[in-house]
Order: sequence, then structure tokens, then C-alpha cells
Amino acid sequence: MNATISGLVVAVGVIGAIVAVGVIGLLLSRALRVVQQGSVGVVKRFGEYKSIRQPGISVLLPFVDRMVKVDMREFPKTGDRQAVITKDNVSLWVSATIFCQVLDVKTALFEIEDYELAIDQLARTALRAVFGELTLDQSLSERETINTKMQDHMTDATAKWGVRLNRIEILDITPPENILQAMSEQKEAEQHKRAAILKSEGEQQAAINSAQGRKQAAVLEAEGQKQASILAAEAQQQVLTLQAEGEKIAAKLRGEGEAAALGALDGATINPNTLAVVQLRALRDVASSRNAKVIVPYEAAGLVGAAQVLVEGLQLAGGTDGSGAVSTSPPPGRDTPRSNG
Repeated sequence: MNATISGLVVAVGVIGAIVAVGVIGLLLSRALRVVQQGSVGVVKRFGEYKSIRQPGISVLLPFVDRMVKVDMREFPKTGDRQAVITKDNVSLWVSATIFCQVLDVKTALFEIEDYELAIDQLARTALRAVFGELTLDQSLSERETINTKMQDHMTDATAKWGVRLNRIEILDITPPENILQAMSEQKEAEQHKRAAILKSEGEQQAAINSAQGRKQAAVLEAEGQKQASILAAEAQQQVLTLQAEGEKIAAKLRGEGEAAALGALDGATINPNTLAVVQLRALRDVASSRNAKVIVPYEAAGLVGAAQVLVEGLQLAGGTDGSGAVSTSPPPGRDTPRSNG
């Protein structure tokens, strides 16, 4: 009997110890909380905001305090594909990713029920509003503009929830099949147009280059002709200058010669016979010229007499009347000079 009672006591003691350990473990699990790095813990006591615990081990009052952990890191919120209609009534399927970060933990938990759901719904509304202001071409080419406008639509609302909207990225924009086909045909037409424009511009540039080449050649040829004319004129001018200088020098020399001859005559004694011969030669030269009319003055009688004396002297010197005789008859066809005495 005693053994039975002792066994029961031992069993009760063991059960009590187990229960005590379980209670202590439960109390410890309720009292100790570990907050990971990048997160904070919001402590609520009987449902009321109490404090914010930083990363590490936090001690709570069991069954009194309750902790809610909030991730303070930036997190991407990716929405599913959504149908939007552009300004020119084209339906598009769009998906976007929103990058947010909780700044005010108390506001994020107590000012709105679920800030992640609220951001998702707000992003859908902003997406439809922004695409409704753009045409199809703008929607496909101005993604930076779309991101900026969406962020402007959502920034004020998310700030009230203690959440900062860092950026929005459009992941995909998918037009309908008929729009894709039309865009492909338009692209092909633009390529043909661009090729035709480039070809015409090339021909135009070639024509311009050819015209400029001809112009430059004509200018160079004209400059060459001008230079040649200038050189020819300068050469002719030099020739005329040299000729004038030569004539000037020749005239000067002739003048000097005549002056020297006249000076020599002034100082020399002239034989009358020599003078008569010179006069006869001058008279012969004048008489032999065509279209010349000879007018013999009265003083020519003396010249004839001097000539007769000269002839006689020559006959005496030659000794014959043949080939050495000098004829005093006038030339044929001319009248014999007559004396006025």
C-alpha cells in the first residue's frame, strides 16, 4: 500500500515538474521575441500601441504584450497584367512593378488596414489614369514619362500611410494582334520611305558635289586665263618698253652721230668737186623716185657748170670716152633744166 502511494506521489511530482517546465517554456516563448536585422517590432499591450523594438532580443509581458514585425527594407510589389485603354481607344495589357519602403511603422499599421493591398489598388487606378492620357505611340515609347506620372499620382496617397514610393517600372506593354500587325506594316513602310529619302538625298548630294566641282574647275580655269592674260600683257608691255628704250637710244645715237658729223663739217675744208658730186647724187636720187616732181631753181646753172667741170676732170683722169664717159644728158622722159638767164 505504501509502495503504491509512493509511486503515485512520484508520478504526481513528475507530472507537476513537466507541467511547470511547460508553463515556464510557454511563458518564455511569450516573453522573448527575436527581431531580425532590417525589421522592427511594434509592441501592442492589450491592443494598444506601446513601443517599437529594434533588431535583437526583446522581452515582453506574457499574455499581455503582442508584437507585430514590420519589414523596413524596400520591397517590390509586382502586379498582375491589367487591361488599359489609351487616349486613341487602343486596348493594351500592362504589367508594372512598384518599389516601396515603410518609413513610419506606426502610421503604416494603424492608419490603414493593409498598406500592401492599398498600394496595389492605387497602382491599378494610377495605371489606367496615366495610359488614358497617352496615345498608343506615346505609351510604347515614353516609359520614363509613364513612370514619372504614376509616381506623381501615388506619392501623396502613400505618404499618408507612412510608405515611401521610390520608383515604378513598367515591365510589359502588349498591344492586340491587329495593332501589332499594323505596327509592323507601318514600320516596313517607314523603312521604305527612309530608304527612298536616303537615296534622293544621296543623289542630291552627288549633284551638288558635281556642280561644285564644275564650278571650282571653271573658277580655276578663269583664274588661269586671267593669270595668262596678265602675264602676256606684262610681257607685251616689257617688249614695248624695251623697243621704246631701244628706239630712244638709237635716236640718241643717230642724233649724236649727226651732231658729230655736222661738227666735223664745220671744222673741215670741202673740195668744190666733191661737193658737186654729192649734189649730183642727191639730184639723181630725187629724179629717180616715182611720183616725184623736180623743180630746178635758177641756181641750178651753177650746179650744171660744176658738173661739166667734174666730167671733164674725170675724162682726163680716165683717158677714154667709152664706158668711163659720164653723160650729162638728163634721164629719159624728163625735161632738160633750163636757165632763167
